[in-house]
Amino acid sequence: MSALAMTIGAASAPVVASAQEAAAQAPGAPPLGWFKTCTKQDDSDLCVVQNVILAQNGQLITAVGLITIEGKVNRKILQVSVPTARLVPPGIVMQIDGGKGQKLDYTVCLPDKCTAEVPLTDPMIASLKKGGEVVFTSMNFRRAPNPIKVSLGGFTGAFDGPAISQSQLAESQRSLEEGMQKKAEEARKKLEEAQNAAKQGQ
Repeated sequence: MSALAMTIGAASAPVVASAQEAAAQAPGAPPLGWFKTCTKQDDSDLCVVQNVILAQNGQLITAVGLITIEGKVNRKILQVSVPTARLVPPGIVMQIDGGKGQKLDYTVCLPDKCTAEVPLTDPMIASLKKGGEVVFTSMNFRRAPNPIKVSLGGFTGAFDGPAISQSQLAESQRSLEEGMQKKAEEARKKLEEAQNAAKQGQ
């Protein structure tokens, strides 16, 4: 692996983690949807515009990251992560507003996700800014397509606007964890109520 590839891999590794931290509604926290984070990495500036869709149990459904590195290294990448148990050759197909699909080849599959990436171009950014929704379709191991729709509402503001702060990310992570605990508690109560109702109906 080249030094550049390793730099990109290291730079993009925290995308999903930080996106999960920010994927919650909280006072002063980024809203659910598109947001941007920026950090320094070696002699380069790394900015990621991202959107993460999680299941209620916190598991990843789809994570999208537009990664821009400027400075000693200059590179732009579109990176998409989906759950594991995917067929690798088909990759992930991206469609904006039902237009022509573009294939993104997988670069790595980890225990918790498979990630595909493609060079990020100015025409691609322009299409995302103009679009209403983007659909990412992967194939699961049963050879069934698994399309996930991601709204592009708020994308332009996140891409062109300022990055959120680390304190906002931390606040969002706390809020997300509290929200997950609350949902789990509500689900448990509903199950207990259903069981009690079933017993009374016997």
